[in-house]
Amino acid sequence: MKLSICTDVYANLSFTEMLDKVKSLGIEAVEMTAGGWGSCAHVNTPELLDSEEKRKEFLGEIASRGLEIAALNCSCNQLWPAGEGPQWSESMYKCAELAGKLGVKKIVCMSGLPPANEHDTTPNWITSHADQPYFLKDAVEYEWKVAVEWWKKFAAHCEAQGIEKIAIEEFPHMLVYNVETLLKLRDAVGPIIGINLDPSHLMIIGAEPIASARALKGCIYHVHGKDARIEKGESDINGICDWKEVFVPAERSWNYVAVGCGKDLQWWKEFFSVVRMMGYNDYVSLEMEDQTMSVEAGVQTSVDALKQTLSR
Repeated sequence: MKLSICTDVYANLSFTEMLDKVKSLGIEAVEMTAGGWGSCAHVNTPELLDSEEKRKEFLGEIASRGLEIAALNCSCNQLWPAGEGPQWSESMYKCAELAGKLGVKKIVCMSGLPPANEHDTTPNWITSHADQPYFLKDAVEYEWKVAVEWWKKFAAHCEAQGIEKIAIEEFPHMLVYNVETLLKLRDAVGPIIGINLDPSHLMIIGAEPIASARALKGCIYHVHGKDARIEKGESDINGICDWKEVFVPAERSWNYVAVGCGKDLQWWKEFFSVVRMMGYNDYVSLEMEDQTMSVEAGVQTSVDALKQTLSR
């Protein structure tokens, strides 16, 4: 396994400044947003699509520092029929085209989440039911119908660009948020679909990422190095469902934290050992979203932890 970083954490830096920073940290690759709701701070997708010369310059800056592109990221809710959904969908298609022109074989994204019926415009994340689940069953079936139709078309587009792997992040509030839902979409669309295994998202819904990794043999296409912590005071009172903004960590039942600040390093060693045992030996991209410390402290803490625990 090799260490990468999701570069939106350095959105305030220019492309070349970001590359120099990544190199100074001893990181080997970059995962950059090129579509979706990310900042796209370091990838000007329209410009790169239009100019072969710009693409050569872009790749040259990366190669000159001994770095590689781990993946292009275009995460968003492209299945939202209102608001920015259509624009996000288009940006995902453009990201796939750019990946093809850059020779990048893997993109990272999310499944998206439709509304509950054709008349609705609000995405509806359905995770439980009470005594009368019949109307929820209809809603879930509708959402999956919409998602599978979109994903079959997008997967064909990606294959036409030479993309070999679509790594879907199992993100809460998306249709694919755990092992079962990832495998359901993969079965419906095909083996180009795999998971971007982000253990933090599984932690916050009560799953055990090591067990999840064992169930995903052959389906792990990418990994995010990201930790989470269940905050015992708040979660003991209110449970782990929490809609409050991530910017108020002291008030939340769980938080994304720097690697090693949720699970200890022994856990991370076992996690990566199992992930490699299940057939994955590629990039692990640090995604730093810890609101309890500075960016610099969070990145350095996570880099130190990942370098000690990755299965090389």
